[in-house]
Amino acid sequence: MFGRRKLQGRTHEQLLLMREAGLLVGRTLEMLEGRIVPGVTTGELDRLAEDFIRSHGGIPNFQLVPGYSHTLCTSVNDEVVHGIPGNRVLEAGDVLSVDCGAEVNGWNGDAAISVVVGGREAARPEDLGLIAATEASLYAGIAAMSVGGRLYAIGEAVEASIEAAAERDARTYGIVDEYVGHGIGTEMHMDPQIPNYAVAESGPKLPAGFTGAIEPMVTLGGTATKVLADDWTVVTADGTRACHWEHSVAVLPEGLWILTAIDGGQAALEASGAAYAPVA
Repeated sequence: MFGRRKLQGRTHEQLLLMREAGLLVGRTLEMLEGRIVPGVTTGELDRLAEDFIRSHGGIPNFQLVPGYSHTLCTSVNDEVVHGIPGNRVLEAGDVLSVDCGAEVNGWNGDAAISVVVGGREAARPEDLGLIAATEASLYAGIAAMSVGGRLYAIGEAVEASIEAAAERDARTYGIVDEYVGHGIGTEMHMDPQIPNYAVAESGPKLPAGFTGAIEPMVTLGGTATKVLADDWTVVTADGTRACHWEHSVAVLPEGLWILTAIDGGQAALEASGAAYAPVA
């Protein structure tokens, strides 16, 4: 399923170009966080994101995917991923996952966040736990990346983090296994596929300059999903809520650079014990 061919890294110049795209994605998501309030529609958020990306010299790369015409994927409550923006009005307490991508000068960035509409005071405790556990698993997976390290160590770390959170929170968290992370560069979705769970193989070694999008998707129940009649929106089969976090990451000999984090991931990487290594 995941392939075994040797992975390729990016050059110094290519990584700087990828940072431009990644930073635009990060700033777009930062802008949107302030606009996610009760009463806003997912379509309004999509228009804000498109205007922001285009006004800053980027192209919404989701629109380059055949058959998709939006800038964001907006997945609400039991929607795991690929939710289509439209007339849906967001309500206080909804869990919203926003996936965003941009292309700048031929290079791509891709990231996702999950929030509760109306903030923490509007949230169910279990939803806050799900969001925190999924975000923590993202950084656990990122921290497992290193030059010469094995690709599938990422999924092992994600799964271990989620299992620890489930035990700590006394809840069931299900890692969606049908949708995985991916390489990223001159296209948004590139080889290799990066699972969010442990697999039997160790996978290929990560070369210096490797760039990948790590994106755990976790539910408050089972792992089974189904696709709605729109042929895009993925929902949990059991109706439980879901959460999605993602960052595009570069692996360097000195450490890691989170291309889609506004601070390059410095705070999160240092908190997880991983080295922060931006390209100058």
